[in-house]
Amino acid sequence: MKARLPKGYGNGGSASNLQQLARQAQKMQEEMDIANQQLEEKEYSASAGGAVTAVVTGKFEIKSLEIKKEAVDPEDVEVLSDMIMGAVNEAIRKARDEKAETMDKISGGLNVPGLF
Repeated sequence: MKARLPKGYGNGGSASNLQQLARQAQKMQEEMDIANQQLEEKEYSASAGGAVTAVVTGKFEIKSLEIKKEAVDPEDVEVLSDMIMGAVNEAIRKARDEKAETMDKISGGLNVPGLF
C-alpha cells in the first residue's frame, strides 16, 4: 500500500506553494520594517508622582527627563531616584508594548526567529 500526500503536496504543487510562502514572508518582512521605522520615530511619555516625567523614543532611548523642583529633596534622594526609574521604565514599557502589538498584527502572531 502506498502512502498518499495531501492535495497540493508532492508532484508540481510544492514548488508553487513554497514560492507563494516566500513572497508572503518577504511582504511581511517589508511591512514590519516600515512599521519598525515608524515606531522608532515615535515618543512615549510617562510620569511618576506628578513630579518626574520621562520621554523615550521608539528606540528605547531617553529623550528627555523633567524633574520638578519640589521633587528635589537633598534629605530624600532615594524617593527621587525611585520616581525617575518608575517614569523611565513605564515609558519604555509603553514603547515595547506598542511595538509588540504592531508586529503581532502584521505577522498574525507568527513568531519566526530572524524574521523580526
